[in-house]
Amino acid sequence: MQFHVVIRDFATSETPARRTAVRGAHLEGVKRLYREGRFLAGGPLLDAQGVMVGSAMFVDFPDEAALRARLAADPYTTGKVWDPATISIQPMIVADTRKL
Repeated sequence: MQFHVVIRDFATSETPARRTAVRGAHLEGVKRLYREGRFLAGGPLLDAQGVMVGSAMFVDFPDEAALRARLAADPYTTGKVWDPATISIQPMIVADTRKL
């Protein structure tokens, strides 16, 4: 099942440093998910000054529970970058533009 996910970062002055500290580990996890066919596309959300303030992604997981478990284990969650209270998950179908 495919999902669109949006998660905002905690709105604190310490969050950018926490994001930088765990970004490498987060991206390694994204690479694994991509190789497994679970991460379809995504990236950071930016504010007007170009500062990363959250994340958006298109993913493929068996169900929402499996997705939530993976998000809970992500370094951005465990490293207190993402604010779990802001998680928005919407089931969807990602269009394969190569087939249009």
